[in-house]
Amino acid sequence: MMENTPPRQLPVRLPPHCDELLSSWISRHAAFYAVPPLVMLRHCLPEASSLRAADLQLSSDQEIRLANMFATEPTVMRRMTFANVAQSSLRLISAQPTQVCTNCSPGHTEPAPVLRSQLLGWRITCPLCGSQLRDPGGRELPSPFRQYCAAALRGEKLLDDEAERGIGTWASPADIARLLLMRRIPIPIPREHDLWRFRVLGAIIPDLDHVIAEQQENLPTPAKPILPLHLRPALLAGVAIVERVGPEMLRMLRGHMMGDNRVRFTDAAENMIARARRSRASSQMQLI
Repeated sequence: MMENTPPRQLPVRLPPHCDELLSSWISRHAAFYAVPPLVMLRHCLPEASSLRAADLQLSSDQEIRLANMFATEPTVMRRMTFANVAQSSLRLISAQPTQVCTNCSPGHTEPAPVLRSQLLGWRITCPLCGSQLRDPGGRELPSPFRQYCAAALRGEKLLDDEAERGIGTWASPADIARLLLMRRIPIPIPREHDLWRFRVLGAIIPDLDHVIAEQQENLPTPAKPILPLHLRPALLAGVAIVERVGPEMLRMLRGHMMGDNRVRFTDAAENMIARARRSRASSQMQLI
């Protein structure tokens, strides 16, 4: 099929579920027509490399072609993707479902639909109904950071506003999250084999070091800052605390680091602070 040849509309089209991910919708059609999901996608977009790529990067032309095939509007296709998510937040989107809302996830269907919210690594509550999310199997794992609930919910909102609505603050919440997952050296320095568990976040949420040691969990790196659901409130609360206190909190935190890590942290933090100053100065000039 040529790239500019309009695809034929599917004779049978399955209605999408609320908040369903584009790749999930395509996969359900593929199951209905008994073809591989990528074959179904390439029926419309021969140039498509993967369903994951379609979820993350869908051009306007591709939206129109998919919308024609599924007899819907291009805006509907875009809402099913992460195409509008802020660039700084893309690292917080998982490749596989990391959580589920037992209220909103469609049950008793095969293949089971995947909702956008199941891949969002900054969420602890369902964006549709507000319920607490559970692990992918539907089990409720109590968080050891429930005392930080209010701050965690504020952190969730900061990250969600940035990612989904482009609403900013003095610094990118997603960038703050990444800084908080950098390694730190506590004083006094512990036994060498224990150093892997200490992160900048632990300087703000003191319970974190104990929980990580007790559970023998290795936190993710800044490159992919998606925490397990039961640990996520700690990071969200940390983001909210740093955002509320302001740049001086970042400068205080660099005192918990050494060597190359301190240099990297300082460079990133000072760049964030400089951007905040430029943005504030620009806003003040517009008011003059």
